[in-house]
Amino acid sequence: VEKQAHRDRTVWYMLALAREMSGDFASSITCYEAALKLMPDHAEVANNLGRLAFRLGHTEVAEKLFRAFLKRFPNHHEGANNLACALRAQMRFDEAVEVLRAAILEDPSHAVVWNTLGTVMAEQGDSENAAIFFDEALRLDPEFAKAHYNRGNMSLALGDPAHALECCETALTKKITEDERQMMLLARSTIKINLGRVGEGWDDYEARLSPHFADVTVFSVNRPRWTPGDDLTGKSLLVIGEQGLGDEILFANVLPDIQEALGPNGRLTLAVEARLVPLFQRAFPTAEVGAHRTLKIDGRSHRFVPFLDGRMEEIDLYTPIASLLRQYRRSPEAFPDRVGFLTPDPARVAHWRTQLEAAPAGLKVGLLWKSNIINGGRHRFFSPFEQWAPVLRAPGATMVNLQYGDCAAELEQARRDFGVEIWNPPGIDLKQDLDDVAALCGALDLVIGFSNATLNIAAACGAPTWLITAPAAWTRLGTDRYPWYPQVRSFVPPAFRDWAPVMAEVADELAKLT
Repeated sequence: VEKQAHRDRTVWYMLALAREMSGDFASSITCYEAALKLMPDHAEVANNLGRLAFRLGHTEVAEKLFRAFLKRFPNHHEGANNLACALRAQMRFDEAVEVLRAAILEDPSHAVVWNTLGTVMAEQGDSENAAIFFDEALRLDPEFAKAHYNRGNMSLALGDPAHALECCETALTKKITEDERQMMLLARSTIKINLGRVGEGWDDYEARLSPHFADVTVFSVNRPRWTPGDDLTGKSLLVIGEQGLGDEILFANVLPDIQEALGPNGRLTLAVEARLVPLFQRAFPTAEVGAHRTLKIDGRSHRFVPFLDGRMEEIDLYTPIASLLRQYRRSPEAFPDRVGFLTPDPARVAHWRTQLEAAPAGLKVGLLWKSNIINGGRHRFFSPFEQWAPVLRAPGATMVNLQYGDCAAELEQARRDFGVEIWNPPGIDLKQDLDDVAALCGALDLVIGFSNATLNIAAACGAPTWLITAPAAWTRLGTDRYPWYPQVRSFVPPAFRDWAPVMAEVADELAKLT
């Protein structure tokens, strides 16, 4: 009986590992639970369950499981490494460093620990030290694919996209799981785009749709999928927005081309984020525009098009919006010199012009300084608010708040530390009322900020826009401009996180303008 029980739990345990590696997280959990029932020492499997919880985004649960494992198996380098990953995901960077430091002092020979220490540094924007730690991981284990991949990301941040591509290509030659391969292909896509190899980059960008990609969005549409080269003349095409709100707007650059390809007898249907429906409907009046909906099922995002329930057979082809770029935007030159492809409500633009007359005199400058999405190290691409001081103090400009989310602390800081009152537009929810946000942007003289959803709305509506972008921003397509929106002027710091020079440049240019 004891031998049979050991055999059974071993089978369940191995099956759980296999299902996890294949990306079937729901089945993996079931198998781990079956193994747990047959295991006298539950801590033995806590590390694996924690890793699975981490992959499903349950970082706090993962942390508890990793701590339970380390209590039973202290000084276990893999357990310490996994705990540090969970702490890093919660932006508890100092705690993660302490866990990793203790593991390195215990035994500095484990490449995986040095690699994770590098990722903690990278999350905080310390690319130089991150690169050193990735190099040490590779010295210890030259076959470590993730360390090659991470080293490439740091090369990109440090302004060397050619070396970044070399590192990514090397990582792809090593022994990796299929989900890691898709992640690296996606990274390679943006590196290629950064190098100006735009068409090749969009081809690799399809990795985001692989069923093996860990963060894949499954499009629940039972219709044939469009592929490059398909004739759209006279067809009914469903285009589904994807990724973040700003991405849906950015990728919509291609939609006028699609309408032209469909011709007068074709029909365009757009599924976009609910807050964007009025804005897109006005811009594309002959299209049917509705809201998509996303649900988490077995740890994966599934995107639905509920407004087409019972009518899906009317659709000839469907596509996620970014896939269209493979055919219609294969080079920077393929981006048209077209200012604005979205249309704000003219009546609301007039309303906001009247409202802005009540603001202090001067050039009306809309201001954006952060994103509400800070996971995945995204916060590294936005300067600390105090760096905005020279811009805020530009003479002859009235700063108008366009920043959605909780920004009371920054508004008070501007008032207290910089002596600048940032004017708050009355009667508008800057996060929810996106159609009215578009109209407000259309009434301003200028919008300045980092790339977030509102800045993309302003630029897509044709508003004069100044974009402050990181040196490694792939969306510049390897150019010194911003081809998505030809009227946008880009300002780039000389090095990653070196915000002072670029803020001084923006302030000088704003002073000239005023």
